[in-house]
Amino acid sequence: MARLVLAAVLGGMIGIERQIKLRPAGLRTNMFICFGAAMFTILSNELAGSLGGDHTRIAAQIIPGIGFIGAGSILHAKRGVAGLTTAATMFVVASIGMACGGGLYLEATFATAFILLALLVLGSVETQFNLKPLCMTYSVVSEKSSDQLVDAVNEMLEEQGKELRSMHLSAANGKHRIMFTVDATNSEHKALVDCLRRSPDLHNFEAIPDREAE
Repeated sequence: MARLVLAAVLGGMIGIERQIKLRPAGLRTNMFICFGAAMFTILSNELAGSLGGDHTRIAAQIIPGIGFIGAGSILHAKRGVAGLTTAATMFVVASIGMACGGGLYLEATFATAFILLALLVLGSVETQFNLKPLCMTYSVVSEKSSDQLVDAVNEMLEEQGKELRSMHLSAANGKHRIMFTVDATNSEHKALVDCLRRSPDLHNFEAIPDREAE
């Protein structure tokens, strides 16, 4: 029971960080994965001890099972490849649960602290030094026609050397809206914002960060 409780606590600590950042796999998901991995590891050893057989047979199936869940978190994103960090986090959380189930308390605690440090610190470092592309959706409302808006967006992106990830057009109450998504570093997004502000056709815009990009 102590091993299961520790697995739930350590998985929950990582899950809270994911929950705060509004990631698809949050507190309960990471807690359940860590708890389940610990439980299967304990069952693998106990059942083999009482009934005979390979002590690692059940535990060995945790890895492909978590891989399946991780693949689902990646495919959940509708716009390109996203969710890789979420999938990798679940993979590591499962290993922490296995360590708890195997009685490796120190290793499990160290791994949790290391992963939390990486999630909290390295993400900020990547953003600060423009090492990681960020997905941003820009929404522009204008009285210009859709063709004019598309031409203006394409001209701006060509000037900045960026490519569209997606685009959506709509119209209501005599106005047209264009929504387009771009992958770029923090400094490149700042340059795009400056261009939008200077543009007579695109200055009425809103920038919406993509919460599922990680």
